[in-house]
Amino acid sequence: MLLTVSGPPGSGKSTTAAGLAEAFGLEHISGGDIFRELAAERGYSPVEFNELAEEDDQIDRDLDRRLYEIAQERDDVLLESRLAGWLAAEQADIRIWLDAPLNIRAERIADREEKAVSVAREETDRRELSEAKRYEEYYNIDIGDRSIYDIVYNTARWSPEGVLGMLTTAVDSYDPDSDEGKAPVENVVYDF
Repeated sequence: MLLTVSGPPGSGKSTTAAGLAEAFGLEHISGGDIFRELAAERGYSPVEFNELAEEDDQIDRDLDRRLYEIAQERDDVLLESRLAGWLAAEQADIRIWLDAPLNIRAERIADREEKAVSVAREETDRRELSEAKRYEEYYNIDIGDRSIYDIVYNTARWSPEGVLGMLTTAVDSYDPDSDEGKAPVENVVYDF
């Protein structure tokens, strides 16, 4: 099985992805963890590294190529990243998008990173604009397009346990033999 969990910063991706991976015995591969490691290795914050990626497209392309190759070559994996659903394309059994209003996500990020909510909100907004611009430019991906996802949740409406419970039920009840077809991923240019 190959699952993807995508969504903006503070949406609950990491918490949910870790729980799903554990529930189904899948290897959890986080694009965000890889990105933060690369940023720290080079002495940047994730926001600064994101902005640097606007000038050095190889940063995104290297990370995205790794995730794409994993999706094409491996099974029993849960890929977690903003683009995981797009990069895994039809290889994914189930593509999940998690979201929440920006003010809720900023509060979560501020709490997690011990910073002011206003700072978290401003950084998150800058980061999302930067990423959306790059995804469109590099791959022709409109990150706002949810049509490829099988499941979309507003995580502000349920507890983390509630979200995980609903997704576990959905994944557990998935039967590939009764699947009438995945939403196609079209017009993406995988230019790594």
